[in-house]
Amino acid sequence: MRVLGEGVDVVVVGGGIVGAACAEALTRRGVRVLLAERGPLAGQTTARGDGRLLISDKPPGPGLTLAMASLRRWPLLLAALREELGPARAACEYERKGGLAVAVRAEEAAALRELAAAQRSAGADARELTPDEAIGREPHLTPAVRAAVHYPEDARLQPVLAATALLAAVRARGGEIRTGVHVLSVLTGADGWVVGVQTPDGPLPCGAVVNAGGPRAGTLAEAAGASLPVLPRYGTVLVTAPLPPGTVRHTVHGTVAGGPPVVVGAAPGGQVLISSGRRRAGADEALRADDLRALARCTAALFPVLAGVPVLRAYGGFHPGTPDGLPVIGEDPRHPGLWHAAGHAGAGVALAAATGELLGQLFTGEPPLVDPEPFRVARPGLGLAEEENRCP
Repeated sequence: MRVLGEGVDVVVVGGGIVGAACAEALTRRGVRVLLAERGPLAGQTTARGDGRLLISDKPPGPGLTLAMASLRRWPLLLAALREELGPARAACEYERKGGLAVAVRAEEAAALRELAAAQRSAGADARELTPDEAIGREPHLTPAVRAAVHYPEDARLQPVLAATALLAAVRARGGEIRTGVHVLSVLTGADGWVVGVQTPDGPLPCGAVVNAGGPRAGTLAEAAGASLPVLPRYGTVLVTAPLPPGTVRHTVHGTVAGGPPVVVGAAPGGQVLISSGRRRAGADEALRADDLRALARCTAALFPVLAGVPVLRAYGGFHPGTPDGLPVIGEDPRHPGLWHAAGHAGAGVALAAATGELLGQLFTGEPPLVDPEPFRVARPGLGLAEEENRCP
């Protein structure tokens, strides 16, 4: 870690929930932080997700390990924020509702049981249910269910409120947060170390940069001369009119009617949030009527009670991922002092607590909460050229 005599130690680029979690973890360790956001805080990917904290959709491997660490870290982090800020400023609608994965076709039922067994071997709490037990937990679920798995640790929160609480803690510790700041590039000294960032209004000196730019993370990395394959995928969310309590009790996901995977869950106000799998989108940010109809059709097949329920609004947004499906967390060996916390795809909210903690631990030399190797820049799964991907 390089510490400046004056100025800030770290500029965190990106004011979404991942950037906020990194800034919170760093300031908790006494690091002087300036968070720079081009637009409104938590106004991009964070504002366009559904707030699910899931392990149920993760296959065994590093992604599941990070997700389990993050789901177990979120309650501890939120409790600490309530103690520091007070309950009102730390409120973010956190609920440990549990998750339910269901299958309605024979081949999908077998695959779901195999997945659950592998997840249990990796340490996840994944409990197989009979169809009757599943419908006992979710009375409005389709009777066509053939297999189900209950995940007690799955939870939800309101992502903008969670990011706001994290940023409030950053401010309370003396960290600086600036909006309307477009970081154009990363500045390095003669020795290759990061010395600041360049903005239209001039340079901001610092000892390190955390690239938490979400969909723009690849652009910033490219401007720094350190390419990072962050691929935009587009996800869609439908929000229904409020329904009676208990209409949907868990976060439920499954695939029915030959359509896309759907995730269905209720918010505290009774609205049901329905989200889809994510498609590659390039720069296309438009909602597609065909996608919305397919999402509504598959949801009604999974929960017949929702057929005909008014949809109040629909929204979508980019969720930046990587070729191997794992986020990039850690220092870039090509530019000492350039750190990445990016490429979380649709799991940025779920993984933010562990991402911030892991980055803070690596930055200060503490033992990491999970093995950081699968998330490093220099890994084969990112598909970078060998000369770009070589650690010193």
